[in-house]
Amino acid sequence: MLFVNLKKYIINALAPGEGIKPEVSFHNFFSEVLKRETTHEEAVILLLALVPHVLPHFFDDIIKELHPEGGEFPELGGVRLENHRGMLPTGETTQYVLARENIEARLKIQQLFEASHWFFKEQIITIDSVKEGEPLMSGRLILKPETIHLLLYGEKLKPKFSPDFPAKEVFTQLEWEDLVVSFVVQDQISQIKLWVKHHEALRENWGMGKHILPGYRALFYGPSGTGKTLTATLLGKEFKREVYRIDLSQVVSKYIGETEKNLEKIFTQAENKNWILIFDEADALFGKRTQTKSSNDRYANQEVSYLLQRVENFNGLIILTTNFKNNIDDAFLRRFNCLIGYSKPNSGERLLLWQKIVPANITLEDPDILHKLALHYELTGAQIVSAMAYACLQAIEEDVRVLRNAFLLKGVEAEYMKEEKAYNSLM
Repeated sequence: MLFVNLKKYIINALAPGEGIKPEVSFHNFFSEVLKRETTHEEAVILLLALVPHVLPHFFDDIIKELHPEGGEFPELGGVRLENHRGMLPTGETTQYVLARENIEARLKIQQLFEASHWFFKEQIITIDSVKEGEPLMSGRLILKPETIHLLLYGEKLKPKFSPDFPAKEVFTQLEWEDLVVSFVVQDQISQIKLWVKHHEALRENWGMGKHILPGYRALFYGPSGTGKTLTATLLGKEFKREVYRIDLSQVVSKYIGETEKNLEKIFTQAENKNWILIFDEADALFGKRTQTKSSNDRYANQEVSYLLQRVENFNGLIILTTNFKNNIDDAFLRRFNCLIGYSKPNSGERLLLWQKIVPANITLEDPDILHKLALHYELTGAQIVSAMAYACLQAIEEDVRVLRNAFLLKGVEAEYMKEEKAYNSLM
């Protein structure tokens, strides 16, 4: 029904003379679907961009009705592409439908496509770039795939992993009580939670927006398997935010300028989405700058400089993880809101980890074995999980519901072998 009303609206608006624009409530639909106040002009623009995805002949039918004798209709704008045979609307189409020849009104329509408008900020709709010298509004309207899916089906479409979006969403089934870290780390994590909960009030109501950068930058450093990535996913889970881990293998390029382009695609999509971005093993991107001895060094340093600027301007939560803090460029370290050092768990923390992951309704051959394991073997949380999984598989294979000491010790031994460390059995 929306498209039928849109057709009537356009034909009446473009009819010879002043045109009669019928009273329609396009904006009510978009305000409800997009969960934000939408003006009539914004709603018409969204409809104009959406209709070719459903009715490819829509604009051609209108042109035939208005000009049955045929001929050009340059005022309406529009372009035709190789695959799509029908007319696709441009910025000029929106100007003519909504403003006809009214210069002041046309300029107001043009302002709706500026970077300050929520169309651009939230990556809802943009105007395609044009060749140098061509009118900016002659670019075709481009609705983002996520917007098209939302408008047609009423549900959000999450971005797919691709060269244009080299990031994957990460989840966890664990809870905060499953994260075993020191009290110092817990307190630092609490500061991140406070920012997520209150950053808008801090910037707007308390007037700190002019003094602080828009987003929040955190560096988690320490050995693998100590809870860095788990912390990020738990933050997303608590605050119902999507968490995306950047695949650096798809981002870093040996070709000059390509790394920046790949990252820009991610930052552009993530802007104003309330996503949490994780850069695991961030040394590859945010490593120390080198002395400029060659053109390659110069371009590498320019890459780091670009990252500094882009990370500062991003208005969301960015988490970088690394095994060694000293690998990160000092210029980045100064710009982090917090630096959280994760360490291997002590014997008490290891015991807690062992106790938390023992499967329910499973008996231990030796009730004191977990204390012994925690005391004698310096494993990380991830290694303890892996050793327990190994032991459980042995029990399943033998069809018993008793975790024998041998199963657990064999699991621990397997973790030591991975790191080529000397293993001394308790037995």
